[in-house]
Amino acid sequence: MNELLQQVRIIDPVSGEDTIADVWIANGAIAQIAPEIADWGSDTQVRNCQGLILGPGLVDLYSHSGDPGFEERETLTSLMQSARSGGFTQVAILPDTSPPVDNPGGLAFLQQKVQGIKTLNDLLPPPTPSLPKLHLWGGLTLGIKGEQMTELAELEASGIVGFADGQPIADLALLRRILEYLQPWGKPVALWACSRKLAGDGVVREGTASIRLGLPGNPAIAETSALAALLEIVAATGTPVHIMRVSTQRGVQLIESAKAQGLPITASTSWMHLLVNAAEINNPGLFTPYCPSLHLEPPVGNPQDQQALIAGVKSGVIDAIAVDHTPYTYEEKTVAFAESPPGAIGLELALPLLWQHLVTTEQLSPVELWRGLSSNPAKCLQQTPVAIAPGTAADFTLFDPQQSWRVTGESLKSLSRNTPWLEREITGRVVEVWC
Repeated sequence: MNELLQQVRIIDPVSGEDTIADVWIANGAIAQIAPEIADWGSDTQVRNCQGLILGPGLVDLYSHSGDPGFEERETLTSLMQSARSGGFTQVAILPDTSPPVDNPGGLAFLQQKVQGIKTLNDLLPPPTPSLPKLHLWGGLTLGIKGEQMTELAELEASGIVGFADGQPIADLALLRRILEYLQPWGKPVALWACSRKLAGDGVVREGTASIRLGLPGNPAIAETSALAALLEIVAATGTPVHIMRVSTQRGVQLIESAKAQGLPITASTSWMHLLVNAAEINNPGLFTPYCPSLHLEPPVGNPQDQQALIAGVKSGVIDAIAVDHTPYTYEEKTVAFAESPPGAIGLELALPLLWQHLVTTEQLSPVELWRGLSSNPAKCLQQTPVAIAPGTAADFTLFDPQQSWRVTGESLKSLSRNTPWLEREITGRVVEVWC
């Protein structure tokens, strides 16, 4: 059905515009944008969109699927439903499934599962909501263990979006060989800079807060020493790299310096590192004290890390905001903070909470936030973002920044509930998605 969105606020990170207009969507594309549209087809549904926001569909650079291997955490179906509910029209899945996507056979198996889900969805009676597109990262090393490179050429030819392990590669000689090997292909390569040995058993960023909390500290140099080495290898090989999970103030500084020197890098941080710092882990006014869903990897940073990351997104030093959706079952997460597996879900929560905490407080503009969640992640995946204009295919998110809702097991599409906002009221909800 065609739709007319009357007086909707259009946020377009490609053109940088933030305007209010009527938008007529016909036959799956924008037919017209005008201050006021007076003539539309008889088969058009008219919607009053005053107070609502229309922006490009959100793009998540990296998240985890429980399927295959851990379907009790998340299936591919629930993952896509969760992503759509949160406004995401594209999600890139890391290869650490079971079995991992480290060979063309494993990749083909996952591709077939995704296609089967979409085929069944298309057979449902209308109205059937379209599902987001899933991109699949191919593993850099066998078993995602960081010890031996995969058959990179075979994976590259099999339809992956790019290469990533989602885990740090400690062997710098191996990392150099991988980047040299990948250099001619120009596929996206995503790497996480982290020294496991320096991190030790740390579960929160080392500093005053970790001491007060009585939790093992993970020093900032666990990230920055590995990042400095990675940047040197990038400089030597010339292979473009995306740096995942930047979480420290010094990390932002190193990336800013490297970009100023012309190194071919992009960078992202996780949405939760923009919202939470270590000092808030034991703040009953915000979260359940020592909530295991605040145990993340990399760990929650100190307040200065959080502010540096926000400033990095605003300035463009940090190109993209990733969700890093990491589902776990109730039994896995309901243990002591330091004993819990690191990670939290976020596909349904990232946009409303980032808007609520960063846009309404004017730390980020609406265009800056939407750019970090849509057009810039698309660029990191080597896609060309398209402005919201007549002729553009319908790939949009309609968002109500004022709608309040309670985060519960019933309101979430994800099978997992590991979020510190569970059973809490939040403001902002996606109304509709065109995939």
